[in-house]
Amino acid sequence: MNMVGQEIKVKDYLTKSNLPASDYVINPYVGCTHACKYCYARYMKRFTGHREEWGKFIDIKQCEKPINLERIKGKSVFMSSVTDCYNSFEEKYGITKKILEQLVNADCQITISTKSTLILRDIELLKRISNLKVAFSINTLNDAFRADMDRGSSIKDRLCAIEKLHNAGIHTVLFMSPIFPYITEWKDIIDCTKETVCEYWFENLNLRGEYKSSILSYVNMHYPDLKEKYEAIYLEKDSTCWNTLADLLTTYCDELGLDYVNYFYHEKLVKEKIQP
Repeated sequence: MNMVGQEIKVKDYLTKSNLPASDYVINPYVGCTHACKYCYARYMKRFTGHREEWGKFIDIKQCEKPINLERIKGKSVFMSSVTDCYNSFEEKYGITKKILEQLVNADCQITISTKSTLILRDIELLKRISNLKVAFSINTLNDAFRADMDRGSSIKDRLCAIEKLHNAGIHTVLFMSPIFPYITEWKDIIDCTKETVCEYWFENLNLRGEYKSSILSYVNMHYPDLKEKYEAIYLEKDSTCWNTLADLLTTYCDELGLDYVNYFYHEKLVKEKIQP
């Protein structure tokens, strides 16, 4: 994997957030080594000036200013929204670890989202942070499909990491994202994780920009029987599939007594948050 990496200086790690459940985000890096084919954060290239393909560049943020703990008191902080804070460069630079060391005594809700078992390196540090949630993204049990979509840790390793975090007393979240309609084995994922997962988040596959055609081409090639269904969803804007799946998820989670949040209607939730 040929990656273009550079260190950059930033004035602050904290950024105000429009995410439905977060007041602030912290992105210790720009770009990501996971190179997820469906990643919405590809739009970042419009602002960073990178000419490399998504997944082939990363900026390592260096910031001398300490995090203002008073600013985030009583707030929610999400790590990270446009990168994985435990991407492979974290092993060398430890930016995320240094940030978490500042947040140990923070009076706020901290959520970490990752696809990497590198987070286990910091498990003793994580145990010291109150009001912490760790979310692992898993949208399939088929590691061949996973490998086609991202360069994060294997599904088996992610499931093992969730179990280790849960056994360490850390609040675990399985972030089923993005759900590929008719491909993601949502019920099987829930069934094999419900003993070690405290909470589930569900997010549907949104296709936009440069990756829309590539994902549709992938589905056409590997799942030709789904071609018409995907065209109905993503070309004809038919939401029937998502409405049906939302009902199925709600019914199944309620039957099992699981805690969950449905983020299918992300754009609507964002608009509701920013409205005065």
